[in-house]
Amino acid sequence: MALYAYKGRSQRGELVSGQLEAETADAIATRLFTTGITPLEIVPATGAGASVADIWRKLGGGRPRTADLVLFSRQMHTITKSGIPLLRGLRGLAQSSHNAVMRDALQDVIASLESGRDLAAAFSRHPDIFSALYVSIVRVGEATGTLDTAFLRLCDYLSLAQDIQDRVASAVRYPIIVLIAIAMALGIISVFVIPNFAPVFRVLGDDIPWATRVIIGVSTFVQHNWAYVLAGIAVAVVVAQQYVKTEAGRFRWHRAKLKLPVVGRLTHEAILSRATRSLSISLKAGLPIIQTLSIIARTTGNDFMAERITRLRDAVERGDSLSNAAATVGMFPPLVLQMMQVGEETGELDNLLEEVAGFYQREVEYSLKNLSSAIEPILIIAVGGIVLVLALGVFLPMWDMIGKVSALH
Repeated sequence: MALYAYKGRSQRGELVSGQLEAETADAIATRLFTTGITPLEIVPATGAGASVADIWRKLGGGRPRTADLVLFSRQMHTITKSGIPLLRGLRGLAQSSHNAVMRDALQDVIASLESGRDLAAAFSRHPDIFSALYVSIVRVGEATGTLDTAFLRLCDYLSLAQDIQDRVASAVRYPIIVLIAIAMALGIISVFVIPNFAPVFRVLGDDIPWATRVIIGVSTFVQHNWAYVLAGIAVAVVVAQQYVKTEAGRFRWHRAKLKLPVVGRLTHEAILSRATRSLSISLKAGLPIIQTLSIIARTTGNDFMAERITRLRDAVERGDSLSNAAATVGMFPPLVLQMMQVGEETGELDNLLEEVAGFYQREVEYSLKNLSSAIEPILIIAVGGIVLVLALGVFLPMWDMIGKVSALH
């Protein structure tokens, strides 16, 4: 498929432009007409601008955020519930979308529907926007005639996921800023402050305290080898990134993240909240539990937890109940296992899983509220230790010098 640049006018007479991929320019014209745009010019996209835009999109630039999908799911719920023809509703959403990637994807979805595909199959052509769970729930909604309910569940699920994501980002912002400030302060002290004291300290000869020797040694090394230090840091970062990209490295890194103090527990609870809620809405939508667990394992975002969920799926596939299988993989506390068991016995597993998701969500919210309080002691100890070493390194030699001068008089 080739990339074409087009210019045209919308039904309101507004001038619009953009880029689309298709086999021929005629196919582009057909897609534009179906979305209510009258094409004025369709040419192959060439030149630096098109190449940069194409590379940017391939790198994931401009991809719709979770908030965009929440809005889209809410709009689709309104369209399907009110009885508006699906193609007509999608054309309206494509025209009103402010995200270029989303707009192009919706135009492709419209073309796919007109060629005979169902909505889930059309969505599955854009896995970078619509996840496997999203497509599966839409497919079940189409098959059971409950597409409006499916989009409503997706809207609620994505809204909660966005809320947790925003809360986590807000909670960790302060510690990150403090750590960056500490690193900058250490760099400035090592390069600009300590060298000015070094000639004074050398007067003491061999009587320099160990803390001062360490500080002067580190400062001298950084001052004379700063280029090698920066290069070493850059190489270490690149090597670490490449290692994390491997299957074994990514698994170890994801497992290590769950063991981090304070943040590890929060991450673990957030993943379990998202996984149990995904399982709940999937079971309510009518998805088989084996298929649902397979989808959840691919969308956890953590390879270690994905391996646990895969083990859970395999145990269920062998005939174990969900509660027994969950007990063997060690993912959930006893209270949650009891809730699962009661849900299986009463036939209310989907509702009980929703309660479990709510339980973990409340735990995440509580942890987020107390995250700053939990991290502050760690930051205070770290900053205090650094200040103590610097103070001892700078002031101990001065006290020795003052003592020697006093002894001479």
